[in-house]
Amino acid sequence: MKHSVILRLSLALVLFSLCGNLSAQKGELSVIPIPTEYELGEGEFVIDQHTVLYADPTESEVTHIAEGFQQQLRTVTGMLLPVMPLEDFEDQQNAVVFQLMPDEELGAEGYQLEVTPNHILIKANKPAGLFYAVQTLYQLLPPEVVENEVVRAVDWTVPAVSIIDVPAYKWRGLHLDTGRHISSIDFIKKYLDQMAAHKLNTFHWHLTEDQGWRLQINKYPLLTEVGAYRDSTLVGHYGTGKYDGKRYGGYYTQDEAREIVAYAKDRYITVVPEIEMPGHATAAVASYPQLGNTDKPVKTVTTWGVFPDIFNVEESTFDFLEDVLVEVLDIFPSKYIHIGGDEAPKDQWEASERIQFKIDSLGLKNEHELQSYFITRIEKFLNSKGRQIIGWDEILEGGLAPNAAVMSWRGEEGGIAAAKDAHYVVMSPGSHLYFDHGQGDPDQEPLNIGGYLPLEKVYSYKPTPDALSDEEAKYIMGAQANVWTEYLPTSDSREYMVFPRISALAEVVWSGEDHKDWESFQKRIPQQLKRYELQDINFAYTIYNVEIRAKYDEKAKDFEVVLHPQWDGTVHYTLDGSTPIAASAVYEKPLKLKAGKTVKAGLFDDSELKGSISSETLVIPKSKN
Repeated sequence: MKHSVILRLSLALVLFSLCGNLSAQKGELSVIPIPTEYELGEGEFVIDQHTVLYADPTESEVTHIAEGFQQQLRTVTGMLLPVMPLEDFEDQQNAVVFQLMPDEELGAEGYQLEVTPNHILIKANKPAGLFYAVQTLYQLLPPEVVENEVVRAVDWTVPAVSIIDVPAYKWRGLHLDTGRHISSIDFIKKYLDQMAAHKLNTFHWHLTEDQGWRLQINKYPLLTEVGAYRDSTLVGHYGTGKYDGKRYGGYYTQDEAREIVAYAKDRYITVVPEIEMPGHATAAVASYPQLGNTDKPVKTVTTWGVFPDIFNVEESTFDFLEDVLVEVLDIFPSKYIHIGGDEAPKDQWEASERIQFKIDSLGLKNEHELQSYFITRIEKFLNSKGRQIIGWDEILEGGLAPNAAVMSWRGEEGGIAAAKDAHYVVMSPGSHLYFDHGQGDPDQEPLNIGGYLPLEKVYSYKPTPDALSDEEAKYIMGAQANVWTEYLPTSDSREYMVFPRISALAEVVWSGEDHKDWESFQKRIPQQLKRYELQDINFAYTIYNVEIRAKYDEKAKDFEVVLHPQWDGTVHYTLDGSTPIAASAVYEKPLKLKAGKTVKAGLFDDSELKGSISSETLVIPKSKN
């Protein structure tokens, strides 16, 4: 029975409980992201004290992957299974085999996984494929396998299955802004662990901002002595005028950054650093005022937004940036270096006689072309060091640097334009992939920047726009979700915004449009939430909330109210202000209601409320005239 047939059958299954091994209990492959192709078999493989792991000792990466699996099993089972040479494997029973095999169709990251009652065979073209096969294997095991201590009374079984799995996109990214609020090394490692578990392979590390410079640069110590700290931090949303009055800051030493790079590499994740230019440079200008366009001293910013202090275009400033990048390149071996390029106000350039003289002397038309000159010059320097630049889609303005890749965040237009011009693209539109946006009722969500991005909308994203031809589509490297931290000061707040939306992202970029299925995903996500619980991840329960969609009909003078759950279950609602319970009215079709009514709704599984109660009082919208 192939993948598409299994998915159709899965729709007939009841909502899975959060407990137990779903794959074994329900005959459903509870894996995220869903593999490209799979076929369920009969029976199961049992891991016990007699199980033997096999790997080629001449392949150090393969042995390392096998030993990683060995150590995790030892952590949760207490059993230390031997790792034996691959040449000793002769189709023995009770064996787990890790093997490289030439298969161009699997590419650098694809794998084959065969589970029978006698053995588990893991094959891949490259070690990365073996690593991703192990991530799938963890999900086939009982969820307790992710624990960090010995778990008693668990049968360590894996359902029989045959899987062929190849990722849809090469760039499967997740971003973290450490400029506004810094994250600990431990948190970043946990972040990387979860990226690996979701088969994401690119960590975009945002290291410099108006509110803080976070990377040690030996040649310019003031960047971290001055620029890594701010005097205070905004409290609440922009415009409150309230500040906490507490000095805030910190930075990563170069040794710490190298530690993160090595930790990521061990999980087949590339770290792409971002050093912002020419805008978002206030912390740098505060550290070295000669980098700016006015002779006035500035301070590291204490609030959020876009600020006027951008780099000037003096030769000494390019010397500074090249010096910084030399140290960055020594830490980060990634092909791409992110140079920002976004939200760079031109006011100071317009007002500066020196800048205007520079524009004239270069034969440029305006400040936008000057920014293009700036970006192109940095690109040439990085190209000379064997690297490529990638920047936010503003780098298109004034002309795109010859070899630049574009990260499209202001919708898809920038990415489409770049791909049509034969530039590589990572899609990252705010509409679908900005994980700092809210994901539920604003009255129930923790403080965030705003917006509304529920799990279902993330899942709906298609990285390759229909506007591109087949040839142009080849320039879409993949997609990435971004986590901006203005309103996310703690580890818990960041986890809340990322999980479980990271699961939807994983299926978008690994499984791809041809293999993802929302109704199947709905049935698989509860097992994923169980894993999150076991790892103490602060995930959002708002996926179980009911969205109240109210549309006012001017002609009828009433509202049509749709109660939309993201999940299977029964929606119960009230109109009298009381809290819905399992005995309350069942939602079956859109409601016709007058202004002033308060609608409250909740999603129930039998008599249990799954999430929180959503509430909205219907108010006639103000006329635009």
